[in-house]
Parts: sequence; structure tokens; C-alpha cells
Amino acid sequence: MTTRAGTGGATKKDKIAAELRRRILTGQLPRGVRLRQDQLARELSTSITPVREAMRVLEAEGLLVSESHKGVRVAGLDLERTKGTYIVRRLVESYAMRRATLRFSRLDLAQARGLIEQMQQALDAADPARYQELNERFHFHFYERCGVPSLCDEIRATWQSFPWDLSLESLDRSAASQAEHTAIVDAMAVGDPDLVAQATEQHIAHGFAALIERATGTRRPDPFPLEAD
Repeated sequence: MTTRAGTGGATKKDKIAAELRRRILTGQLPRGVRLRQDQLARELSTSITPVREAMRVLEAEGLLVSESHKGVRVAGLDLERTKGTYIVRRLVESYAMRRATLRFSRLDLAQARGLIEQMQQALDAADPARYQELNERFHFHFYERCGVPSLCDEIRATWQSFPWDLSLESLDRSAASQAEHTAIVDAMAVGDPDLVAQATEQHIAHGFAALIERATGTRRPDPFPLEAD
């Protein structure tokens, strides 16, 4: 999982937050593991102050939890929060894709297909972290062309709090996801915003269902329909 906090005018706090976020969302820092500020400061060649500030940022995002007399640990899965994030993603990302359909070029399509090929190579090499990085690049290849940069920023914020690490190593889901990626690009090639939005919503819904089943061991009803509780 990639982040953009380490670019441009990012502060030391931003860069540390981006690195910790990356470690969590790629499974390098497992759910529930406790974090020591002094150890992280040594690893990242910095003082404790920006590490502490970065950890507060990730607490606000729900990725870390501070416990009295116990320190800070990587948060477990918050089902309600994840459900809410899923619903927001499905609404906002499908809208962004509708807009991107009107602005996508043949070159953009070729680049998207190239990213699908790279993702397949990562799967073949059994490199889930690389696959997740490319997966993000694939989706934001579309979102960055929606014509509203601030909307793309909002989507990125939801991605940063979504528990992508829980879908790592799920080869069955990754294979299905690849087929869905191809369906999105094929719909984009047709130039039909409704078809693109439908393919995007299905992709997000299937990914959420697989993640929840993997995390809980049971299938759960889709919370998106209006009548769902």
C-alpha cells in the first residue's frame, strides 16, 4: 500500500505517519501488536517527538489504539467503522469513476491494462504487498482523472483507514479481483459511465464481502442496500 504523505512539503511527522500506515496496511505491523516509541524512533532515525505526533495521527484514523498504562497498539478490526467506510467508498468512488469515464484517453486505457499485467506478475511471484501497491495505483489512475482533485483526496483518506492488510494472502480473492479490474477497464473502453460505475460498485462490494468473511469467518449481509440494518 502506497501513500503520498512522504512527498512535496510533508513534515517529518507526515513521513513517519505514512511509513507506519504502510507497515500496518501491508501486514508488516500485525493487528494487535504493541508499538514502542523509542524503538520506532531508532528504526526511523528520528527523535521520539515526531513519532509520538505521527502515532496520534494514526489514532485519529483508527489504525492505532492508545491504552492507559499499556501504551499504543495496532487496532483490531472495527466492523462498524469498516462498514461505514465501505458504504462511503461505494458511493464516492463510483461517482468519481463516472466522471473519469468522460475524461479517459486511449493512452490512459493502455496504462490501466499495463497495471493489470503488473498486478498479475505480483500474484504469480506471490508478492501480496506489491500487489496491493499496484492495486492502489490502478484505482487512483482513474480517480485522479475525475476532474475534481479534492474528491480524489477524500477517496485517498478513506483508503488510508480501510483494513487492506486483512485481504493480503487471499489468492482466491486476488484472482477474482483481477477479473473485476479487467471488467472496469472494458467498461471504460466502451465509454458508458453507468456501466463503469456498476463494475466499480460490484468490485468494491465483492472485496468488502471477502474481507469481512476472512476477518470473521462468516458471511455477512451487504450493509449497502437501503433496507439493510
